[in-house]
Amino acid sequence: METSRKIGIFDSGIGGATVLKEILKVLPEEDYIYYSDSINNPYGDKEDSEILNICENIVKILIDKNCKVIVIACNTASAKAVEFLREKYPNMPFIAIEPAYKMVHDFASEEPTLVMATRGTIESEKFQLLYHKYNNNKTILLPCIGLADIIEEGNKDKIKKYLHENLNQYSGKIKNVVLGCTHYPLVKDEIEEVLGDVKFFNGAPNLARHLKEVLQTNNMLEKNSGNIEFIDSQNSEIKKERFMHVIEKNIITK
Repeated sequence: METSRKIGIFDSGIGGATVLKEILKVLPEEDYIYYSDSINNPYGDKEDSEILNICENIVKILIDKNCKVIVIACNTASAKAVEFLREKYPNMPFIAIEPAYKMVHDFASEEPTLVMATRGTIESEKFQLLYHKYNNNKTILLPCIGLADIIEEGNKDKIKKYLHENLNQYSGKIKNVVLGCTHYPLVKDEIEEVLGDVKFFNGAPNLARHLKEVLQTNNMLEKNSGNIEFIDSQNSEIKKERFMHVIEKNIITK
């Protein structure tokens, strides 16, 4: 019996679960493999050559597991590696997450904006082009060095301490917050505690819609059982439990 083709998703940990959760809203009957690369978390502080090597190794695993499309659910990996991967694997569609800065331009361009992202994302050529194209001249770019790592660890006291130390100066002064790392939606409530009433923007809903369009256009939509296979590069049971909590769905563990 032929096994179903799957949608592969990878991130530098469980942050990409926030992307998968949006994808499941529009593609609930597809089968998925989610690769959580917690050994190499975070990507944002690594050299470009190391990021390329890490991403290629994960892509090889997902291709071997019969994935028909691969979602890069990490802003740093998307910014640094997607063009390299598309050139290396021209027959594999890659869908890449992007910081939702254009959404600020479209819906709230006159308001003061804070872009929270890893250093790697903010310094990337891809993001810089996006930023300079849509800059509202009221935007602060904040490299949140180490935040993804703390969120991955799951220590709420450390998370709150980090956010207070790094965001207090913007309290009451910001209207829009671009969540430029897929880990950051996991701490939206804690961010709002510091900044006050803000509008959040992240690229996951747009990615989910784009993924469905790509599958439709290429006649790749399938009706399967909606299974999710979870792989963690550290084989962490804690990561599996937190992943299940975020997506609110039972999974297959490998």
